[in-house]
Amino acid sequence: MAVKVGIPRALLYYEYFPMWKTFFEELKVEIILSEKTTKAILNDGVKHCVDEACLPVKLFHGHILNLKDKVDYLFVPRLKSVAQGEYICPKFCGLPDMVKFSIIGLPPVIDTEINLRSPKSNLYHTFNEIGKLFSSDTYAIKTAYDKALKQQAEFMKKIRQGRYPVEILENKKVSGNTEGDLCIALIGHVYNIYDQYISMDILSKLHQQGIRVITPELLDDDIIQYKADLLPKKMFWSFGKRLLGSALHLLDMDRIDGIIYMMSFGCGIDAFVSDLCERKIRRKKNIPFFLLTLDEHSGEAGVNTRLEAFIDMIRWRKRNEGNISAHG
Repeated sequence: MAVKVGIPRALLYYEYFPMWKTFFEELKVEIILSEKTTKAILNDGVKHCVDEACLPVKLFHGHILNLKDKVDYLFVPRLKSVAQGEYICPKFCGLPDMVKFSIIGLPPVIDTEINLRSPKSNLYHTFNEIGKLFSSDTYAIKTAYDKALKQQAEFMKKIRQGRYPVEILENKKVSGNTEGDLCIALIGHVYNIYDQYISMDILSKLHQQGIRVITPELLDDDIIQYKADLLPKKMFWSFGKRLLGSALHLLDMDRIDGIIYMMSFGCGIDAFVSDLCERKIRRKKNIPFFLLTLDEHSGEAGVNTRLEAFIDMIRWRKRNEGNISAHG
């Protein structure tokens, strides 16, 4: 019987799951995913996590509970850095410890450190350490590692071709019309945008109203990096830099009619980055900007009302702004 490793359908599942899945399966390990987010999963996470944590971390605890009695191991790597000279949110670094001390009776947790901040760091060493838990064959581990990187590259290639991560991971098409009259940028972390329960399926809502939606994942990484490097001071948070670089890139795109920044309450980095994004947008270009903050108490009706008002305002503006006299 194959060893079962549980991977929560939360946080960086939307970014790195193809790589993790391929690596484990090449070593004859069975991957068990937690169920899609539900109210029960979120409530369990809120109940078992510290109050000070942000919504995505609370949700992650709920997904851990969903897997707890179904697997032999839980995969919760200790993520410190995914790029040279940069860091990830501190909560990612402490996530394995938070999970272990908040939830009783967990199976063994694979909490191998991933830290690519130093130029001397080597991702293969990390994978090799994980692989040794399931195989003594170093060649098999290296082969699994190579195939995992190749699969991740294919995943990223499909995204660059215009497909959302959730479409690839869940093998589904985001419903609605993608050739509408408006084009709106939806900026936010992958785990906020693509979790359909937490985001209240905002992608589908926008598409169904005849709106084309651009997310940071669809933009060119090199351009995002270039735009972020134009800042007077380097941003050391990898994901924050991506969102800010995306916003700066979007300002140069004439086809953008509005920008929605989706953040979770309690995220310190987002609180800083969202404010910086708004300031840059206000100073450089007159694009409508909407900050959508989510927490465990967010109601779908309230979000729908604000979203519809934002869209109506943009359409009204496009119809009527040219007919307003210069003196007001």
